[in-house]
Amino acid sequence: MKRFSSVIVGMKYLVSGLTSLLLFVHLLATAQSPSSTTGKPTPKAPARKKAVPAAAPAPASAGLVVPSWLPADAPYQPAATILTDVLDTKLDVRFDYKKQYLLGTAVLTLRSHFYPQSELVLDAKGFDIQKVELLGDKKNKTLNYNYNRRKLVITLDHAYPRSTSYQVRIAYVAKPNELPQGGSAAIRSDKGLYFINPLGLEKNKPRQIWTQGETESSSCWFPTIDKPNQRMTQEISMTVEKQFKTLSNGLLVSSKANTDGTRTDTWKLSEPHAPYLAAMVVGDFTVISESWHGKPVEYYVEPQYTGTVRAVFGHTPEMMEFFSKKLGVEYPWAKYAQVAVRDYISGAMENTTATIHGATIQATRRDLIDANYQTAESTIAHELFHQWFGDYVTTESWANLPLNESFADYSEYLWAEHKYGAAEASLLQETKINNYLEEAQSKREPLIRYRYTNREDMFDRHSYDKGGRVLHMLRKYVGDDAFFASLNRYLVENKQTAVEVSKLRVAFEETTGEDLMWFFNQWFMQRGHPELRITHSYTGGQVALRVQQVQDTVFQPIFRLPVTVSVWANGAAPTDHRINVTKADQTFLLPASQKPLLVKFDSQSQLLAQFNEERSQDELIFQFYHAQSYQQKSEALELLQNKTADLGVSSLMRAALNDRFWAVRRAALDHLRHYRGPEPEGVRKDLQRVATTDPNSRVRAQALTTMATLPDGKYSPLYSKAVADSSALVAAAAVEILSKRPEANSRQQIAAIDNTASGPLLLAIASFYSLNGGLDQYPWFLRRLPDVPEADLYVFFQSFGTLMTHIPPVERDKGLKVLEDYARNASRYEVRLGAYRGLALLAPTSPQVKALMKNIREKETDDRLKTFYNLM
Repeated sequence: MKRFSSVIVGMKYLVSGLTSLLLFVHLLATAQSPSSTTGKPTPKAPARKKAVPAAAPAPASAGLVVPSWLPADAPYQPAATILTDVLDTKLDVRFDYKKQYLLGTAVLTLRSHFYPQSELVLDAKGFDIQKVELLGDKKNKTLNYNYNRRKLVITLDHAYPRSTSYQVRIAYVAKPNELPQGGSAAIRSDKGLYFINPLGLEKNKPRQIWTQGETESSSCWFPTIDKPNQRMTQEISMTVEKQFKTLSNGLLVSSKANTDGTRTDTWKLSEPHAPYLAAMVVGDFTVISESWHGKPVEYYVEPQYTGTVRAVFGHTPEMMEFFSKKLGVEYPWAKYAQVAVRDYISGAMENTTATIHGATIQATRRDLIDANYQTAESTIAHELFHQWFGDYVTTESWANLPLNESFADYSEYLWAEHKYGAAEASLLQETKINNYLEEAQSKREPLIRYRYTNREDMFDRHSYDKGGRVLHMLRKYVGDDAFFASLNRYLVENKQTAVEVSKLRVAFEETTGEDLMWFFNQWFMQRGHPELRITHSYTGGQVALRVQQVQDTVFQPIFRLPVTVSVWANGAAPTDHRINVTKADQTFLLPASQKPLLVKFDSQSQLLAQFNEERSQDELIFQFYHAQSYQQKSEALELLQNKTADLGVSSLMRAALNDRFWAVRRAALDHLRHYRGPEPEGVRKDLQRVATTDPNSRVRAQALTTMATLPDGKYSPLYSKAVADSSALVAAAAVEILSKRPEANSRQQIAAIDNTASGPLLLAIASFYSLNGGLDQYPWFLRRLPDVPEADLYVFFQSFGTLMTHIPPVERDKGLKVLEDYARNASRYEVRLGAYRGLALLAPTSPQVKALMKNIREKETDDRLKTFYNLM
């Protein structure tokens, strides 16, 4: 599963919108985390699964200072005991749209795992059970059962040994909307089956049905043993209205028209997979078909996105080829399909052969102008790689989730490196490391953790971002040939099974011949990361490099760190030294014929660590011009950003505006905000050039934002022209600037584009109207509300609330009702919070709104929101 990550959010939010959203997440997380008193930033809300706030710290004893990120003791969570194996599941389902029920018949083929069993215990959440019977060759037998609406306990006619399989048929009605509301920050709901606009009453939304099984929600729509260490083959027959398309796991083996105008499609998966990977989708989709090695490759999208399907998904066959060759295991399933659905509760899900994406992956031609690798393609790579790591070989327990998610996360790096080169991969590496380190300020856990409160806690930046970086370090340590040979061994020897982390370690040890317990122990089984202080001096033809590990070693290990140090001297190419850090304080002597121009620890940017590396300004400037990766350039720019009054640094920043890689140019622009250094006129001309001519829209948008911070610059004609830019990000940046410094014709310009379908631009216009509008713009907010993606409503509602402070109270009734409805009933807690904050803007002058907010607070059941409301 892919989180709805900050890079995907980046395509949808403006800078100001992101600031508000991140402020919300910071306040919400710190409100629940012991780090709230430290003033440290907390994790941003991530997209295929969100980070969960840290638990309270363990109590201190004997005067021991316990770090705020240490979680409280949690219960041990072993792999599920297997009493019975589900061998095959056959489902025959139809749907009641009005009641939002699934009417189903399930035929399960089962076998006792080892010990004879006379009782069958199935997960079945919130069903009406109509009949349970044992299927026989000649006659079926009704079976007795007990059911508590969570577990279905069936008494068999006798004890079955493991040598004998048997079949049970269950007629049932699944009622997902009648289940208690659950979910987490990672996966926002756990009812398993979702009816979207079932009666067709929502004007701008299609009717759809889809499922979400991870972690254990498949049992909300069919009876099963809902654990990741089960594996079953599967056949699903769906009876639907004839205009709808269907999608499920495996191949479509039959499609039959019925006399009542419906159609029954049957999908069959012949290879076994875990129950949480079962999926169904129903809706009005256009299906674009390709093939790879004779296997169907299909993309399901809403009809209006037909023209851009291949621009979004078109690299999928190439990815299948690349991953198959790298792993030495050909894509292991009969087909691969991807579908985009509305109101999805997470980022994307790797259902076997049938990945479900949220609707935001669909794109207009204008959206594609602003897309980059991390916008959608990284998600596509992530979910595809799961077809090997997660679907073909599956974690045996949620404690071992990184065996699924860390690999999928690292596939994003592998594809970026292969397709787009080292710089794009290095940018992704920087993003991922920062994601983890940000979360690590309030939460540090082992990657493989057998103690947690809720299995959803596993879906965090540890399992994803940290795990992917750990795999990168492992790859760099053993070398590419050994790394991919080890992955091949792991996949081949464990295919179609559920595994724990020891299987991965053994695969690497048997391939390389080296005992790697030290690596797996420190990176997978222990918490934390190295925090390094690095200094160096030169004397007598030697560089003395001192490496200190300054992390809290009571709760984290002293790490063993094989790493490369590069030394530049004599104007020659760098000399690389491979060292092995093993102590808390260690000094290495490196030969150098004269004082080096630069000594760079971890010059390959492979370590997952926090660095405090001493370098002079001259060394940082040298590092930028001689950097071996984007990360090295980015680091130099970051550390020099407050020194632009120096001509050398100013010249470096201006040189960076011409760098070949767009992210370097954008970073330099960010660091030139509020510039007051030498040659200001030259800098202004550089910024104008970049804002108008740079080929990358993200760079142009940042150039406009930077220009708006200059103390003596007036660029209104440039901003006005940018409002009409083909890029929505550039136009949105210009609108945001004009919202704070409008010109005489700005409102007319904005009105000309306020029917836009672009998410970023829609938010920018809302921001403009909130500051510069009045009663005339009030209907616009109400009219455009249905067009705003859920992910953007948090920001939109606050702009709406701001606008309403500018209009007479007597005109606000409809807007107040809208905000109240969302604050009480929105499925996403951040949307409820956005609506609440919109109301809060009106509260100072309205006792009615104050009373309304009090009532909302009192009736709120979400602990995250209750905590936040108490702080307001």
